[in-house]
Amino acid sequence: MAENFTSQNPLIENLRALIEQQPDNIALRLQLAQLHQQDSQHKEALALCQAILTQEPTNVDAMACAAKAATGLGDTATAEGYARLLAALAPEAPPPVESVKPAAATPTPIDQDAAPQPVLVHEASDDAADDHPGDNVVALHAVADASDANAKSGITLADVAGLEEVKRRIEISFLAPMRDPKLRRMYKKSLNGGLLLYGPPGCGKTFVARAIAGELGASFIHVALDDVLDMWMGESERKLHALFEQARSSAPCVIFFDEIEALGRKRGLMRGSAHYSNIVNQLLTEMDGVDAKNEGVFVLGATNQPWDVDSALRRPGRFDRTLLVLPPDVAARHHILSQAMAERPADEIDFDWVVKRTQDYSGADLVHLCDSATELALEDAITSGNVRGVTQRDFRRAIKDVKSSIGPWLESARNFAMYSNDEAYKDLNTFLRSRRLI
Repeated sequence: MAENFTSQNPLIENLRALIEQQPDNIALRLQLAQLHQQDSQHKEALALCQAILTQEPTNVDAMACAAKAATGLGDTATAEGYARLLAALAPEAPPPVESVKPAAATPTPIDQDAAPQPVLVHEASDDAADDHPGDNVVALHAVADASDANAKSGITLADVAGLEEVKRRIEISFLAPMRDPKLRRMYKKSLNGGLLLYGPPGCGKTFVARAIAGELGASFIHVALDDVLDMWMGESERKLHALFEQARSSAPCVIFFDEIEALGRKRGLMRGSAHYSNIVNQLLTEMDGVDAKNEGVFVLGATNQPWDVDSALRRPGRFDRTLLVLPPDVAARHHILSQAMAERPADEIDFDWVVKRTQDYSGADLVHLCDSATELALEDAITSGNVRGVTQRDFRRAIKDVKSSIGPWLESARNFAMYSNDEAYKDLNTFLRSRRLI
């Protein structure tokens, strides 16, 4: 298996460490597969891609990587099979061919003995999404292009389903002082800040970040792992600096780091890689604004595992405020379900019945439940020839298979809460006690 493969490449080893903690994160697995494939470790790449395709049979990036890996192994039949599937699903995509290795004149690699590799290729996730399509109905709203620093977020906190306490705390501690210059001057509040959103995957952290940008009328830069990580010495730090310079030139601007634990991971957890430690140091420097003022730059981070974020990132002036984003409450679940079914044929669905049985379901789980119920109705229509709407019976059947996905996160949070006295996680402890987990 690819997970048992030992590599001298520190990027591979640290990605594997992240995957051990987030085994369901397909985006990270795809990055690892692509990195193996680029490093001519075709067997490991193919195994990872096949595992991804078992979960997501239509993942075209995994198909392209699998085709390249199979070609590298000399398995022509398998490579052609993946190429045909890729052509059927994405006819406009270029054929899967071997990546071109960088020339010798490029910057010095971290490991002089390692084969040179191009920049990591990654399809951005939300919580990882995480982007997760169900994050507080994020899939149901048109949002600005996150990669464009000049794009304004088209949503506000009013578009966020539920999370009333989260919205109240954001308004009091973050938004009100920013909107009111007189109030800001009176209380000597600088026009910058850092806020760390944390909680289980699929519960809307990225959507909340976009809403904050919308409330401020600010530009929004969504920074994913591949926007920063690079195998060449100094390149990751240079990319981080360029992103902050872009944010400063576009102020007011919200710069949002998804999966911040991947970049700002505790340096004590690094597997002997000075490269990752340098990235953390560069991030600290940029957030402090030592060489350039960060006035008008709001730095937001999202993580499923805040206990893995380097403590230096949570000091005053950095991510000094943390906010727990929990699974949707009763009102939010009702809203998400209603919106997810709004444009689908449905026959008198009792959403109250569904809401009562979906405590601790994430927004992504709820949308998945609606998809599953709709598929049951579609299957019946295909087999019987009678087109019908989605019924309560479909939801009763679907809910037997679609369960809450946050169980592993709850277990990790419980283990942390039991042995930590960190006051920043009071809300987490309250939530876990309400579920009788501690």
